[in-house]
Amino acid sequence: MNENGAVETRPERPAEGAAGERSPGGAADPHAATPPQTATRPRRRGPGPFTLLVLPGLLTLSAVAGFLALTGGLPTDRAPGTEGPQVTVPGVNETYVPWLRKAADGCTVVTPSVLAAQIDQLSGWRNDTGRLSGEQGIAGFTDAEWRTWGKDDDGNGDSSPRDPADAIMALGRQDCALAGEVTGLRTDGTVTGDLVDLTLAAYAVGTREVAAAGRVPTGARTYLAEVRRLLPRYEVFDRETPAGEGPADAILAPPVTTLVITSPYGSRRHPLTGVTKLHTGVDFGAPQGAQVTAARDGRVVFAAMTRAYGNRVVIDHGTIDGRRLETTYSHLSVLGVTAGQGVRTGTPIGRVGSTGLSTGPHLHFEVVYDGYYADPGPWLALGD
Repeated sequence: MNENGAVETRPERPAEGAAGERSPGGAADPHAATPPQTATRPRRRGPGPFTLLVLPGLLTLSAVAGFLALTGGLPTDRAPGTEGPQVTVPGVNETYVPWLRKAADGCTVVTPSVLAAQIDQLSGWRNDTGRLSGEQGIAGFTDAEWRTWGKDDDGNGDSSPRDPADAIMALGRQDCALAGEVTGLRTDGTVTGDLVDLTLAAYAVGTREVAAAGRVPTGARTYLAEVRRLLPRYEVFDRETPAGEGPADAILAPPVTTLVITSPYGSRRHPLTGVTKLHTGVDFGAPQGAQVTAARDGRVVFAAMTRAYGNRVVIDHGTIDGRRLETTYSHLSVLGVTAGQGVRTGTPIGRVGSTGLSTGPHLHFEVVYDGYYADPGPWLALGD
């Protein structure tokens, strides 16, 4: 279950994107010295040790340096969660996929494929700057829009619409805000239709136009059709860690005393929004106030209230087989830990509740391995 953001509108804009990626490069020294001319031609000799041994190596290094200058240098640090096998689509940098998933995790309507299809429609994944429209980066943000939605999400010290990670996260925030508004409009009967379609329509022409039409307005239908046409290409991004990526044996302790599964991991239709999307964890039915405990030794990296997950705790358990393992505990009625606190297996971290987007008291428990959601079952030996 994921959160919905605040209300915002956006005018329709063209499908052209905007300015080039910054790449490191180098150039040869234009002032290299040459030996002075001599009056007498030197006697011709055969190739010496320098020519035979050193010169070929220098030529190879020069060729490599020239290639790196043309291609932007060695690969930079990859996004979190990209150390393992990657899901790829031709023409899309594989390091964008974890950011698409993280951005879509902000609400129950938007999926990674929806964000990817929007970016394809907006810019074709080109990171150019629009000379006339003023839109910048793969998600085509204007300066004014960036002031609302942009952040330094990848922590490199620069918040920029031309930074793909920042742009993807900003688009996710904007879409989730629109999804929250159209969900409210549909709940109170103002509009009808599919929530994804209504969200895309609000992105194209604004929520006021959607509300006035009571459905997807005529002015948004072309944009909606273009994004829908591109969606199948990116549906692979909606799938998570392949089966068998986790450890062979269960290594997590039960987070609640009674492991009664009320909603398993996997694709499902959300009970409140009606949107079919990956259910990223397991829901354990438990009474209000039941104790929730840490599933493994680790450090609390997040403990706060969120809109969709309610009171939520995230614990970092370090690396397992070279990949980072985290667990999350959501919809808590009470938070029993704070960020930065160390915990041991079985440490009380909160109590079962129904905060956030929830239909009743339960614990939403997730396993995040190598940056991807994984089925908690094998980690807890559920069903054994």
